[in-house]
Amino acid sequence: MKIAIVCYPTFGGSGVVATELGIALAKLNHEVHFITYKQPVRLDLLNPNIHFHEVNVPTYPLFQYQPYELALSSKLVDTIKKYQIDILHVHYAIPHAYAGYMAKKMLEEEGIYVPMVTTLHGTDITLVGNHPFYKPAVTFSINNSDVVTSVSQSLKDDTLRLFDITKEIEVVPNFIDVSHQKTSFTDCQRDVMALPEERIVTHISNFRAVKRISDIVDIFYNIQKNMPAKLLMVGEGPERKPAEQKCKELGIKDKVVFFGNSNEIDKILCFSDLFLLPSERESFGLAALEAMVNKVPVISSNAGGIPEVNNHGVSGYLSDVGDVEEMSQNAIKILEDDAMLEMFKQRAFAEAEKFDINKIVPKYINLYESALTLT
Repeated sequence: MKIAIVCYPTFGGSGVVATELGIALAKLNHEVHFITYKQPVRLDLLNPNIHFHEVNVPTYPLFQYQPYELALSSKLVDTIKKYQIDILHVHYAIPHAYAGYMAKKMLEEEGIYVPMVTTLHGTDITLVGNHPFYKPAVTFSINNSDVVTSVSQSLKDDTLRLFDITKEIEVVPNFIDVSHQKTSFTDCQRDVMALPEERIVTHISNFRAVKRISDIVDIFYNIQKNMPAKLLMVGEGPERKPAEQKCKELGIKDKVVFFGNSNEIDKILCFSDLFLLPSERESFGLAALEAMVNKVPVISSNAGGIPEVNNHGVSGYLSDVGDVEEMSQNAIKILEDDAMLEMFKQRAFAEAEKFDINKIVPKYINLYESALTLT
């Protein structure tokens, strides 16, 4: 098949999943065309089956905000015609599904029919998409997609609750490439980051308020009172500076490392003993899955789709949002005993294997094939 993928090219979960999906499809000899405004951060163009098409948005003084949707839909039309694309897969409803629908309609005027698969990822539904300004367009775009998927049952339930959806929604979870996780404990040079007796606790996100970064600092503060420990904070966002200030006020600044954005997530997770994800809202919890496949147990909230990933008492523990004390106690329970920690590490990896890319990609291929029968 010739597949066009539209996604955000950034560090966010939807862009990562879309990119990894395209790479996996290319390895199966499908021809994959990424269409977005910048090369996705995890995209390797060395594979001859992978192509990248940049969406350029001309700047006109007339527009206060440049019309990306128009540029994207026009680029989709040109690319689909030029490369005879079989199927269009858009990730994140806003504005990709809307632009995809417009492209489909323009192509139909020329007798070209391309089915569109829309994958819902999270804030495109629960936050941005539910805003009154966007809700009618999001509802329309979902209902006019040929196939709709969501990355968790929780997100599917939210979509059906928040929107008037007439389309069937298939749950296809996010995934991880288990075969990539081959670093051993010694290979990752843990001693670069911590002393042998220190436990390493990690958090990775875009540092928005929804991630409850302050809770992470509080949980770590409780952990380090009970044992030698380091906290690795990976990512950029509006909550980073307040978190740095809080670390200073609590007197733990020298125990916390803020990395900013990083392309070496697996290496950082290789050092780690525990991952914290106390989010107020998560459609799936891809960061937790990436930790688990690196044999890092997870202390998390029970928000959204996280319980579908982090198995309570097996790969880590779940607590109510904001319950810092319980999260701290569970973290200490895992970290204070070597045998307990090793058991949770092994079980975290075993849970992650359930989401291996080789189990999930065939589900997308089946959906593509069913969508093609609709044209």
